[in-house]
Amino acid sequence: PTPSASPDTLVVAGYGGSYEEAFKQTVIPEFEKSCACKVTYIAGSSTDTVAKLKAQQAAPQIDVALIDDGVQNQAVEAGLLTALDPKTVTHLPQVIDLARLPGDVGVGFSLNATGIAYNTDYYEKNGLPAPRRLADLADPKLKGKLVMPSITQTYGLGALVIAAKVGGGSEQNIDPGFEGVKKVAANAVTFDTTADVSNYFLQGQAVASIWGNSRVQVLADKDYPIEFVYPEEGALPLIATVNVVNKAPHPDLAQKFVNALLEPSTQVTMAKSNFNGPVVEGVTLDPALARRVVSQERAAELRKLDWNVINKNRSAWTERWNKEIETS
Repeated sequence: PTPSASPDTLVVAGYGGSYEEAFKQTVIPEFEKSCACKVTYIAGSSTDTVAKLKAQQAAPQIDVALIDDGVQNQAVEAGLLTALDPKTVTHLPQVIDLARLPGDVGVGFSLNATGIAYNTDYYEKNGLPAPRRLADLADPKLKGKLVMPSITQTYGLGALVIAAKVGGGSEQNIDPGFEGVKKVAANAVTFDTTADVSNYFLQGQAVASIWGNSRVQVLADKDYPIEFVYPEEGALPLIATVNVVNKAPHPDLAQKFVNALLEPSTQVTMAKSNFNGPVVEGVTLDPALARRVVSQERAAELRKLDWNVINKNRSAWTERWNKEIETS
């Protein structure tokens, strides 16, 4: 039998990169100590993880899934996840509204924002004012210097929804979004599908992008001259969710793991290691760190996306994006 089949091995599927490092260094060893169990971590994107859950639906091998809120909504619709048990997940009442999910099927465990990232040195040397709005990325001086996220990942979708809002539209009326994105995308050097555009910045291929705050801070920590801007039109929340898989092999351990992620001490650890904003009320961070994560005051200003509408239209929007944005 594989290690995951042993009765005391919890299998967690989640994000790779800096998330995986942080989990393996701190979160997992602490949980293993407290539960006298082993944890196996399988790294992959949210869509990869949900594809695995679908493939294993008849006989799940994963206990806990860490996935972005939009993809999580699809997993709920497909019956892949189960509700949290308030008797075990005792921190649920302290979770902020933005991170609570319908019927408590899963919960947000960290908070991020989609906004604008830009190379401060390049902007200064070229006399460009710091970007304040999405439309600023349509400046002809940025031609071939912008990494545009693809619609297949949350940042690209965020750009579309922000542009729609600016043009008087919304998730329900997306046409103005395509008009707005088209102008910005004219400057794109590439359309990124990975959600990690660090290398484009590091290699000088890009000086601006639509990206997430925590990823910008990770790059800034390497002494790269980059800053994150909450656009005037309003940044969009990007919530990482933790979920117990329906018919998980170790349901009780899985519920305990969810509660462990909501422990104030774990919330602080994730803010320190990955610049993820805490979702639990009353978590205090060192002021310098607090300025670099999405604070709960800031969270109150972020608007929840209508994932039901988005997911119903997503394949049609993707087809339209490929025709109108990426091929033009």
